[in-house]
Amino acid sequence: MSGISTIWVYLNTSPLLWLAVTIAAFLAAHFVGRKLGGSPLANSVLIAGAIIIALLLVSGTPYATYFEGAQFVHFLLGPATVALAVPLFKNLDKVRPVLLPMAGALLAGSLTAIGSAVAIVAAFGAPADIIASIAPKSTSAPIAMELARSLGGVPSLAAVLVILTGITGAVIVTPLMNFLRIKDYAARGFAVGVASHGIGTARAFQVNDVAGAFAGIAMALNGALTSFLILIWSLIFA
Repeated sequence: MSGISTIWVYLNTSPLLWLAVTIAAFLAAHFVGRKLGGSPLANSVLIAGAIIIALLLVSGTPYATYFEGAQFVHFLLGPATVALAVPLFKNLDKVRPVLLPMAGALLAGSLTAIGSAVAIVAAFGAPADIIASIAPKSTSAPIAMELARSLGGVPSLAAVLVILTGITGAVIVTPLMNFLRIKDYAARGFAVGVASHGIGTARAFQVNDVAGAFAGIAMALNGALTSFLILIWSLIFA
């Protein structure tokens, strides 16, 4: 055991250790998802997160140590969010004919995502910093963290809420859309992109390319609209 402990102490000092663990956990989760036939319950982010949390608990590794090694993945969230402009550009011919209903759906979805979350936690007497952290939960993590910080919220809590929102949306979107008998993949993808950002978008791409493209468009547009709406909110209630 002493030899294993010595090796672990050596490896734990390497900044690349937790980056490699993160990548390996996601690949393992993706493999499990494929073996289960792409089941929405076998969400790669959920499984990978569970693996990493278990490893951190077993090894007694603080989150700060993990983040120091895996922060390159966090850095890539920014470029990945900006890159969502690509599916919008590639699908302009499909977007133009439905631009007006998309705008209406985007506004309704964004207002509902913000308003329902804020109303529920406020009804339970949550403090102002919790309300500020949950308001941008349906945007991507980098946007949500900055919005939460600007409102006086807790960026790390906002990131957790974003992940939980995305996983929930990715798990329930397919059975929910099937139950509602919504067969238009553009509509299905747009809905999950507005509600569940990148994780939901990844799930949409697994189901159908058109759904994935419209989910990416919705995610990008919702990030911009949510930022605008929360800016207006902060100016009114400042």
